[in-house]
Amino acid sequence: MKNHKVLLYRRGGLGDTLLTFPLLEALKREDYYIVYLGQEEYVRLAKLCGWADEALSSEYLSYFMNEPFDRKIIISMEGNLEPFPRERIWLPQYYLEKLGLPKKFSPILPIAQRELPRKKIALIHPGSGSPKKNPPMELFERIEAFLKTWEYEVFYLAGEAEQWLLSQKKNVLFSKDLLEVTKIFRLVDIYVGNDSGISHLASYLGVSSYLFYGPTDEVVFKPIGTNYRILTLPLPCRPCFPETCESRSCLDGELLWEVFLKNFTQAL
Repeated sequence: MKNHKVLLYRRGGLGDTLLTFPLLEALKREDYYIVYLGQEEYVRLAKLCGWADEALSSEYLSYFMNEPFDRKIIISMEGNLEPFPRERIWLPQYYLEKLGLPKKFSPILPIAQRELPRKKIALIHPGSGSPKKNPPMELFERIEAFLKTWEYEVFYLAGEAEQWLLSQKKNVLFSKDLLEVTKIFRLVDIYVGNDSGISHLASYLGVSSYLFYGPTDEVVFKPIGTNYRILTLPLPCRPCFPETCESRSCLDGELLWEVFLKNFTQAL
């Protein structure tokens, strides 16, 4: 066992979990033995990357709090590190600054083994953890039709929150297994989605990504990666999540289509 041992706790969604990975990487560089507690399906990705030695459910927090550690980092409102900054600063930067760790980290997950598919494949994920974040489905259907004219084979990605897609679309990939989704992304050329955990994963895996941010704050919650484009509307009222208005003008399908088209053309 290494000389230093750290306990890191962060219970949250997939996107929130992935934005703590630079913290794990920085601690690993300092030769810590890391016990990472959170949503078990998500934190095991860190173990797969080699950035956590033990990845367990957040339910074990009370047990490990009584165990000896050189350092305990509890990211929660009741812990010693608040989960979100009080000013507009990117979450990984905020965590690293608060803990006095170097801000250098990998922009791509080390499990991102890209494979060249025989066909050009586009993946669309129209959902997120909150319907308040989602543009109208018509926008994604318009993008689907457009990408097909560029000879992409287009699929929709559905998890538990998007099971309704199964009754509406035939070209749906359904999975509840995050590691299986990670393997799917190895074959994907273009990804289109919202501010969601799956979008964070796509970007972190190096997939060319187009991400709609409506009411949420792209300054604080932008993903990790080098090959993504955040698509927003220049409205003075945004970001506002979770206190969104009823009109949600920031998710206007027609205007976001124009933004997507402009960004797609610029990326050619």
